[in-house]
Amino acid sequence: MPEFAGSPVGQGRRIAVVVSRFNEAITQCLVDGAMDALTRHGVAYDDIDVVWVPGAWELPAAARALAASDRYHALVALGAVIRGDTPHFDVVARESARGLADIGADYDTPIGLGVLTCDNIDQAAARAGGTHGNKGWDAALAALEMADLLDRLNVADEG
Repeated sequence: MPEFAGSPVGQGRRIAVVVSRFNEAITQCLVDGAMDALTRHGVAYDDIDVVWVPGAWELPAAARALAASDRYHALVALGAVIRGDTPHFDVVARESARGLADIGADYDTPIGLGVLTCDNIDQAAARAGGTHGNKGWDAALAALEMADLLDRLNVADEG
C-alpha cells in the first residue's frame, strides 16, 4: 500500500505570508517566526512576500488574490484575534478561518493557518514566541509540508 507524506522543503518555493496589523505586537512576532522557519528550511528570502492587511477579517480577501495570482506554492496566514466583551471575536475568528479554508480548496493552494484565537493578550504572547512556541513558525512549516505533499500526490497521479 503506497503512503504519502510531505516534508517541509523550501528550496525553489515561493511563499506569501499574509498578516493582520491588528494586534501588531503579537503578529510581528508571528511573522518573525514564520520567516525564520521558511528561510531555515530553504526558502530564499527574496522568494517570500509579506502582505499586511488591517485585521483578521481581511485575511481571506488578500489570500484569495494571492492564490489566484498563481505565483505562490503556499501561503501562510497570520493574525491574532483576542476575545473581548462582545461576540465579535467569534464572528471574526470563525469567518476568517472559513474563508482561508475555502481559498485553499478553491485554488489547491496550501495555507498554513497561524491565526491565534485567544482569550487574552498573555495567551497570545505565549503562542507568538513565548512558552507555547511560535505558531507563525508552525504555520510556515505546515504550509511547506503541504506544498511538498501536493507535489508528491500530483506526481503519483501522473504515474
